[in-house]
Amino acid sequence: MPQSATSTAAPDRASRAEMDAEQRHVDRVYERLEVMRGHARAYEAEGHRRALFGNEGGLVERDAIVYQASVWLARLDAQEEGLVFGRLDFEDGEARHIGRIGVRDEDYEPLVVDWRAPAAAAFYQATPADRREVVRRRTIRCVGPSVTRLDDDLLEPELAERLGLTVVGDGALMAALTRKRGTTMHDIVATIQKEQDLAVRSPADGATIITGGPGTGKTAVALHRAAYLLFNERKRFEAGGVLIVGPSPVFTAYIEQVLPSLGEHTAALRSLGELVDGVRATRHDPARLAALKGSTALLPVLGRAVRATPPDTPRAFRTTYHGHVIQLDGGRLDALRRAVLNRNPHPNAARATAETALVEAAWERLPVELRERRRTERSIFDRDLRDRTDFELFVEEWWPYRNALDVLRSCADPAALSGYAHGRLTPEQIEQLAASWRDADETGPSVEDVPLVDELAQLLGVPPAPEVEEEDPFEGTGVTELSSWAERTGSGARRERVREAYAHVIVDEAQDLSPMQWRVVGRLGRRASWTIVGDPVQSAWPDPRESAEAMDAALGDRARHVHELRTNYRNSAEIFEYASRYARKAAPDAVLPDAVRSTGFAPEERTDLAGAVDDALAAVEGTVGVIAALGARERVAALLADRVERADGRLIVVNALDAKGLEYDAAVVVDPDAIEGESPAGTRTLYVALTRATQRLYVVGAIPA
Repeated sequence: MPQSATSTAAPDRASRAEMDAEQRHVDRVYERLEVMRGHARAYEAEGHRRALFGNEGGLVERDAIVYQASVWLARLDAQEEGLVFGRLDFEDGEARHIGRIGVRDEDYEPLVVDWRAPAAAAFYQATPADRREVVRRRTIRCVGPSVTRLDDDLLEPELAERLGLTVVGDGALMAALTRKRGTTMHDIVATIQKEQDLAVRSPADGATIITGGPGTGKTAVALHRAAYLLFNERKRFEAGGVLIVGPSPVFTAYIEQVLPSLGEHTAALRSLGELVDGVRATRHDPARLAALKGSTALLPVLGRAVRATPPDTPRAFRTTYHGHVIQLDGGRLDALRRAVLNRNPHPNAARATAETALVEAAWERLPVELRERRRTERSIFDRDLRDRTDFELFVEEWWPYRNALDVLRSCADPAALSGYAHGRLTPEQIEQLAASWRDADETGPSVEDVPLVDELAQLLGVPPAPEVEEEDPFEGTGVTELSSWAERTGSGARRERVREAYAHVIVDEAQDLSPMQWRVVGRLGRRASWTIVGDPVQSAWPDPRESAEAMDAALGDRARHVHELRTNYRNSAEIFEYASRYARKAAPDAVLPDAVRSTGFAPEERTDLAGAVDDALAAVEGTVGVIAALGARERVAALLADRVERADGRLIVVNALDAKGLEYDAAVVVDPDAIEGESPAGTRTLYVALTRATQRLYVVGAIPA
């Protein structure tokens, strides 16, 4: 008989008995998991047997079955850690275990309810004021298949005593908040709070907008929402694709294990520099240049660049027909180009039209008497001209299929760019842009170049499909060949291609997207439902209003479901009080979240970088993040290279922009004045940097030059 909820007799013995009981249940679950694996392997073997039928139908069946079996096995294999993490005890005596996936016994009775199922919602949403018939909520902590800790939340003490329920532990949430951090993000499936769960389970259609300050769990909520949508409408979202957009490769590497830990492997995870196939950008432009490239003010400039005569194209056309010389000069060819593009504004799609226009212009150059005398020869003339090799070569040179990167490279010529930007940009802006693109073949594209590449691809249009069997990695983007940038990164060969559109798009750190980046994401989500995650106070874009308008344009008239997260679970109260001074400086009227715990350790201001890093490593067991200004990151990394090597993965050096969305046990923020002064949004960026730490914060003054 279990101890009473109010009994204090033999607490250790009672707790041990509860642990043993939960362990027996967990053991039974893992036994059934192994049976499920056996079924999946048998299904996979059956798929391979279908190929023995020796016909095309058998091969198709094999591929479908083996794929489904491999997905099934991957989901089961990802559940070794923490498969069962919760239990609900109801007032009618029912006990319901909650876990990462659903597991049933041999009689098809539930041993574990999937956390995304409606039957599990009470685990996250029940409160003392709205119990949903729940008496006790228990969080079960496991290492592998072994139960190591129980934490109970008692919602109705009187009923608990009547049912003889024992209460153990100190509270799952606070235990999770003080757990040391690693180099990758952990899921929060066992500790999702009610306000977070309501956002996770928001309607699948329309746009769910999740706002909240640092540490409120926005990113974790977005990832759990992806898993929730895939569980509840798998056919729709797995077939149509779920895209998760993060601010940087550092961020995507940090979060990439969360969805697999929740049993989902099909969502595509991309940083803002990876939204165009064949291009992978990691570096950022300086703030003023980034603001210029991110503004829609460049749209007319890009349009002119696409419509302009490409460099090095022929400036005259000459041929003969029945002894008559036919010539078209550069002015006439330019007029033909303008006329063709007025009919079809996408040059890559308009080559056939251009070829026809060229034939018609050549026919008009024949003497009038010949054209009138030989009207029946118009079709013969057409066929004769098109069949000539020199004509075909001329068309290819005069109207080449262009990729977006080639057009962007043409803008590296200040004279050409000045023509495209006439009346739109200042001479200083023209020189800045041209210089950045002149160096691009050596440095690679910037993150801010990527939306320009995509915009140019849209303007160029898609050329006719090449008559080759090899898959074109740029099909659907307007980019028709691998550039030197793409060849160096190899990203097109290693990664699944970006789809033309997705069924659901999740945008994290949405407040930082430029208007041009919103245009890219908007095209990818033109048929999608959305989840938008962000905090205007943390915006790195200098004009948050402009960014918000661009987001509204991307979402269109979709219904909005807004959720605001108000509790900062990451930072200690001491750290957040220090950081919030900068938030109020940047946005005096902003409503900031409440930090829920205190550590007793106030942030420390230091002058010695090495000493601060050493103290941080000694003070915490987990990770230490060193955060520097964008232009100082490489220098700081060089100064700390020996310590990074000795720290065995615990010490990470990032710039303030790449720190977005990350968290560390301790953070060392280097030269806050430099971070604040690096861009018009520098105060907000500094606020973000100061809120990355869960336990200890060190602020170091300017480092030696």
